[in-house]
Amino acid sequence: MHPRIEEMISQSIAAKQAVLADKALLAMVDDIANHCIKIFQEDGKVLFCGNGGSAADAQHLATELSGRFYFDRPPLFSEALNANTAFITAVGNDYGFDHIFARMARAAGRAGDVLFALSTSGNSPNVLNAIEAAREIGMKTIGMTGASGGKMIDRCDWLIRIPSSDTPRIQECHMMIGHLICELVEEGVFGDQKEP
Repeated sequence: MHPRIEEMISQSIAAKQAVLADKALLAMVDDIANHCIKIFQEDGKVLFCGNGGSAADAQHLATELSGRFYFDRPPLFSEALNANTAFITAVGNDYGFDHIFARMARAAGRAGDVLFALSTSGNSPNVLNAIEAAREIGMKTIGMTGASGGKMIDRCDWLIRIPSSDTPRIQECHMMIGHLICELVEEGVFGDQKEP
């Protein structure tokens, strides 16, 4: 067996154990989930954005909310800003790639809505521009990044900094935390309907 197999799994476990040991981070996740519950109860929406693997994670998490997570229930208004390829290519061509998420945030976001901004480095210009646009609208912003925080520091209402500088491990932890939030939100809005 290739030695990297066990090594990579061990690294992933270690990153998750570091998250588990960070009580301030866990408390922040709880606060974020409670805020999202409140927003959905007030007929608001939750938007996501990211590039590459983080774009896929953004779509995945938006789908868990707008589709379903553990049980059948009404849909929650959640969308990934990177999902419309015609919009992205048009705006990228006409205004520049750095503006794709900010423009859609201005179109779809309203005061009180939530934006999850995913960037493992915390330095993606189009994600940073989306955060600024969302804040101008009056949305709450949640950054999901790595240990350094990058340029996201002091730009978000909440900043989930995964204690790692390894991109795959950061993304794995983003999905773990994203799933946690989706489960808590689904249960908080609709009650616990999971099968025993």
